[in-house]
Amino acid sequence: MTSPPDRAEQLIAAWRAELPEVLGPTTELTKRVLILAGRLDAATRAELPALGLTVAAYDVLLSLRRAGAPYRLRSNELTQDLMLSTGGTSNVINRLAADGLVHREPDPADGRSTLVRLTPEGVKLAERAVRATSAAHEAVFAGLPSEVIEAATRALRAIPATPPAAVVPPAAARVRHVRN
Repeated sequence: MTSPPDRAEQLIAAWRAELPEVLGPTTELTKRVLILAGRLDAATRAELPALGLTVAAYDVLLSLRRAGAPYRLRSNELTQDLMLSTGGTSNVINRLAADGLVHREPDPADGRSTLVRLTPEGVKLAERAVRATSAAHEAVFAGLPSEVIEAATRALRAIPATPPAAVVPPAAARVRHVRN
C-alpha cells in the first residue's frame, strides 16, 4: 500500500494538471526546500513570543552574538547582514536599546560610524533564544534517522549558497517569488 501524497507531491500534481510546462528537474527539490524552510521558520517564530522578541529583534541579537566577543558590529554591517533598510535597522536597535539589550557606542576606528554592542542582558537573551530555536528546529526533524539528515545535508552542500553572477537573471527577467 502506498502512502497518500505529501504537500510537495500535491503541489506538483496540481501544476502538472494546470501548467505542466513550468515543471522542471528542480521543481520537487524547490517545493520540498520551501516547505521545510516554512516549517523551520514557523518553529522559530513560535519560540519568540515567550522570549519577548520580534523576528527582527531576534535577528539583530543573533547577528551580534554570532560576531563573537565583544559582540558588536557597525550599524551598517547589521543592515547588510539582515537585509533591512537603514531605518528599519535603526528602529529595531532603538527598541533593543530601550530594553537594555544593546548599547550604541562610537566606532573608535571611524568617527562617522556607530557600533552596536550587546549588553550582558542582551548576550543572555541571545543565547536563550538560539537555544530555544535550535531545540525547536531539532523537533522539526524528530523521528528522522541520523543517516537521512546526514545524506540531506551532504546533498544540499553540493548546491552553492550563492550562484555565480552569470547564473542570476537580470531583475527585469526575474519573476517575483511567490510561494505556491
